[in-house]
Amino acid sequence: MSTEPTTSVPTERPGWHRDVVLFLSGQMVSLFGSMLVQYAVMWYLTLTTKDGVVLALSTVFGFLPQAIVSIFGGVWADRHNRKFLIMGADAAIAVATLVLALLMFAGARDLWLIYAALAVRSVGAGIQTPAVGAMVPQIVPADRLLSINGLTQTIQAGMMLVGPPVAALLYATLPLPGILSIDVVTAAIGIGLLALVPVSRVVRTETAPTGYFTDLAAGFRYVLGHPLIRWLLGLYAVVMVLAAAPSFLTPLMVARSFGEEVWKLTVLELSFSIGMMLAGATIGMWGKRFSRMTLIIGASIAFGALSIGMGLSTNLWVFYAFMFLVGIAVPAFSTPSMTVLQETVEPERQGRVFGFFGIVSAVAMPVGMAVFGPLSNVYSVEFVLIVSGLVTFAVAAVALALPSGRRAIRAARDHADPLAHGHSASGEEPAAP
Repeated sequence: MSTEPTTSVPTERPGWHRDVVLFLSGQMVSLFGSMLVQYAVMWYLTLTTKDGVVLALSTVFGFLPQAIVSIFGGVWADRHNRKFLIMGADAAIAVATLVLALLMFAGARDLWLIYAALAVRSVGAGIQTPAVGAMVPQIVPADRLLSINGLTQTIQAGMMLVGPPVAALLYATLPLPGILSIDVVTAAIGIGLLALVPVSRVVRTETAPTGYFTDLAAGFRYVLGHPLIRWLLGLYAVVMVLAAAPSFLTPLMVARSFGEEVWKLTVLELSFSIGMMLAGATIGMWGKRFSRMTLIIGASIAFGALSIGMGLSTNLWVFYAFMFLVGIAVPAFSTPSMTVLQETVEPERQGRVFGFFGIVSAVAMPVGMAVFGPLSNVYSVEFVLIVSGLVTFAVAAVALALPSGRRAIRAARDHADPLAHGHSASGEEPAAP
């Protein structure tokens, strides 16, 4: 198997600054609308039904289709123009959201309509996620990938910071169909901005035509057969499962141990979002001082230490400080992970690889909560956080001790060195707007 590093664009792609600005602007606008819908629908179901089963079903319809479709979305991203896949998925989501808004304006309130819309949105995310991850190296020079991925994390954190208060204001002044209509408008803006970015279809190296399921099987064999990708996917999956404890149980700990005042929960979310936003904005600068794998392993260890620290905290403001540091650790883990994939995987396989990582992203947190959620009803949240932190430490130690881990770290270092000197291999047809 070839380990020659490739990327889909030359280091100095003409006009790449303009293309990145248009792409990120479109993603930011579209993400903002999606977050408004996410919060508004969650609050609507909570306040109108007060039924835990309804909320559980909304989570299933919101995440399970994405996990399933990500497999197929990865293959589509390698066989078709990724820009058009993203635009098509956004358009389908907008249509489904518009239909739901119109039906609710007409008086329909059946829960299955909301579930159906959530499922369509989840399917769209399953198509978009691998396509976006694989398209970024087509418009971003190889030596700027870490910076742009960090900026993307900053945008996501900023939306997490701004989204809830704006959604709360809108929810207090508009009916749910009105908020859904805003998402349709933001989706249209996002599609329009992306349409201005020239992105070509990746040229495949296979000379003979292959079938869809042949491509899917080839992608699966590639992930299993590539030591670096296999090791990184395994570490990513386990760490994300364990991260469910500090991610979702901390509000419960605040309510149980420090008080149920709303401002305390608000400060908790702000602490995480601000830390994530600051780290995402600066990782392109300070992250280059370290190897990608050093950041990934260091962030994994930090997750464990911070989880233990939160479990041992008896002071609310110390607890907030640990949550702020968790926010910093998230981009330090996810940004170099994505960058390693974009630098290492051949352009024609990136869609499938990101598809498999999309599956992990969609199911890891629910799996973690399926374990830690019930445990938190039997034991204290503090105990659960300490246990998750200790297990995270053990996972990081095993990942470093395994021969496959040492080989993966060496492979990542070998890939990074040629890229630092601007080597690239283009696999594209001429770009078309």
